[in-house]
Amino acid sequence: MSDAAWHARIVCGNEVGAGFLVSPRRVVTCAHVVRWSGTSAVTVTFPNSREFSALPATVAVHGGWSGGAADPGDLAVLELEREVPLAPAQFAPPGTELGDPAPTLVAYGFPRGYDEGMLARYQAVPGALVSDEWRQLEAVTAHGQPLAAGFSGAAVTLADGRVVGMVSTVASARDVRVGRMLPTQVMARHCPELGELVPTPDHHPDAVRRLYSLVRRAVAQELDCDANRLYVDAVGPFGPPLPGTGFTSLGAAAGYVQWEVPGAEAVTRFAERLQELLDPPSPRPPVAAAVPPWSPILVEIEHSGAGPDQVTVEVSAYREGQRRRVGAQRLARGAVREYVQRHIDDAFTQLAPDAEELITFVLPREWLNEPVARWECGAADSTPLGCAYPLVVVDRSRLRSGQLRHQLAKKWHRLDVRARTQLHRVDCGSPERPPSLRKRLRDADADLAGFSFPPTAARPHFEAGLNTPVPVLLWPRTGCADAQHEGPCSGAAFLDALSESVAGVAPTELPRRVRELRETADADDDPERHWAQDVQLLWDDPRCFPEPAASLHSPVA
Repeated sequence: MSDAAWHARIVCGNEVGAGFLVSPRRVVTCAHVVRWSGTSAVTVTFPNSREFSALPATVAVHGGWSGGAADPGDLAVLELEREVPLAPAQFAPPGTELGDPAPTLVAYGFPRGYDEGMLARYQAVPGALVSDEWRQLEAVTAHGQPLAAGFSGAAVTLADGRVVGMVSTVASARDVRVGRMLPTQVMARHCPELGELVPTPDHHPDAVRRLYSLVRRAVAQELDCDANRLYVDAVGPFGPPLPGTGFTSLGAAAGYVQWEVPGAEAVTRFAERLQELLDPPSPRPPVAAAVPPWSPILVEIEHSGAGPDQVTVEVSAYREGQRRRVGAQRLARGAVREYVQRHIDDAFTQLAPDAEELITFVLPREWLNEPVARWECGAADSTPLGCAYPLVVVDRSRLRSGQLRHQLAKKWHRLDVRARTQLHRVDCGSPERPPSLRKRLRDADADLAGFSFPPTAARPHFEAGLNTPVPVLLWPRTGCADAQHEGPCSGAAFLDALSESVAGVAPTELPRRVRELRETADADDDPERHWAQDVQLLWDDPRCFPEPAASLHSPVA
């Protein structure tokens, strides 16, 4: 059987083009050759293997070509009706089409009147790719076969038959000596599964095969995995940033790591992290005084000093104990929500793929009752942030207090060995003065204080809780406007329901439990009347934030 048996002729409606076999059932061609596949049948023949009749095929992968002559992604992968026992094409390493002297390249196409095929000889023009997509080709002689219609999708090969690209733009009537091809690395960009077939100088073939084997497993198992976070994990904090808006698939991220990230380490790390997600290790027994399993996304808001309506906002993400800043800007107070929504989304790309995210708003004391848990996830997603993710607030003054950080750290080490929390109630109508409340919370070594009223109803009592090393405070954002009234109220009902809901919950798990309560309230038939609709959680574990909070603006500036 011919060594060139893998060359294919493709017909789709009135369009005739070329292609080449890359696996027993897959053929690569140009997307424009099969542009009418939605209404016309696609058939594939192998002229150098005449024992095979025309085989029906379908478009399995589309490179994203949108129809214009200068649009990128003019590539399609066809799936044959059945496997064919032919050896597939072999690829050469990227850049092999260039040299000094430049090698002669051969394309096998099917111009009008030559159903059996014709050969065209061209050379690649050195230098940059045209629009980072095409390698320009120029004819070796002025009198040979041009890249006419029927050559689109043809493999461009070296003299030994190895593929270096695919014809995508045939010669024009104005200049029959010039055409274009997609080089192999661009083909792999538009169809990541080809990356496994193209030799990569920086990577051992076994490493590349392992990478794509794991990607196929992950896709087959529908693994819940964020490709952007996996990429960031693989390249590390000093690697290339995410391209554009990120990756739309796991295969695209794997291909980018293979082709665009220097060195072999990123491919290895990408594969290792994917392996861990597919085959997670057995959980280790809990260790007393362990660091909590949260990876905070920190939203810090502070007065900018530029005016009463101006604040400075910084969004960052914690990863392996290190803080990675995503964005910081001085804004009018009314612009904060949109900025935070956008940058929280960016911060997720900085977390490890298996990280347990914790949205943490570090707020000035007078902002602690802001409805941040009710802010929508984004313009296209109206889900409240506090229903989508565990979300807590932290008092900025506490975060800056070395004394309170030390006392809170000691408190959390003791809490790690406790199986449950005890709610210490602060009810409306109590004659207890703020100093008495502070003493009660200290004497009881309180780990969780629940207020029946929002901070504005009795600020001195609320500040007594903030200035005491109580790790967790909960309260209703709305309710009693004056905490000194007598008789039953919604705040008392709030504390009754809260006490029942957090009983038996470990302190570390309270953010997750409160998220569940918020989601239950939001899904209720009458959410506005549900007791947990406006629950606010201040949860403060210094071990989650190993770096001290720095000022977000320069007093000099």
